[in-house]
Amino acid sequence: MSDLREKIAEYDAAKAERVPAAVLETMAEATCQLEGLGIVDRSLKAGDRIPDFTLPNHLSQQRRISELLAGSVLVLNFYRGGWCPYCNMELNALQQALPDIRNSGADLVAISPELPDKALDTRARHELEFEVLSDVGNRVAEAFGLTFELPQQLRPIYTKLGIDVPAFNGDDSFILPVPASYVVDSDGIIRHHFVNVDYTRRLEPDDLLRVLRGQ
Repeated sequence: MSDLREKIAEYDAAKAERVPAAVLETMAEATCQLEGLGIVDRSLKAGDRIPDFTLPNHLSQQRRISELLAGSVLVLNFYRGGWCPYCNMELNALQQALPDIRNSGADLVAISPELPDKALDTRARHELEFEVLSDVGNRVAEAFGLTFELPQQLRPIYTKLGIDVPAFNGDDSFILPVPASYVVDSDGIIRHHFVNVDYTRRLEPDDLLRVLRGQ
């Protein structure tokens, strides 16, 4: 299995070569600001029960989380959007790990604020074989305590990079979820959580598999 940390490190090294230092500094400062918002502290954690919710999948079919949980452990992965290279690396790594995830008795669902057609494009581009749910308006991400507003100083940077967050999300709020991964049992209780306001840090699939296997 590929090492997600290694792929991210390679990407970061290449980014440091092509992105101006002032831009990188602004991005780092924005991450520090997020740390001060207490998102990690307020978000749902191991031992909490997740809310029941229904969201459309990439085909605009309504999917109720309690039905997806029935008789199975579920991995919930919140990602920012298909425009985010770190999210794309993580989704690819999860797809590679999917057979092992399912062999461990679990299933996988990804959630983002992308419009269903954008989620469909993300799923198709990465040939994902798991559900991708569209949380337009970030209602579910907010219930998990994961939401934040993209800082003003990052918006022109994103625009220059060709990232149109409102076009992906279908609104002008610039609200996004902090990337997070949850392992939820069939009763809806969180058994493991990974929440990090630094969007360049993700749960390694091998670490996820160790959790699922009870190691």
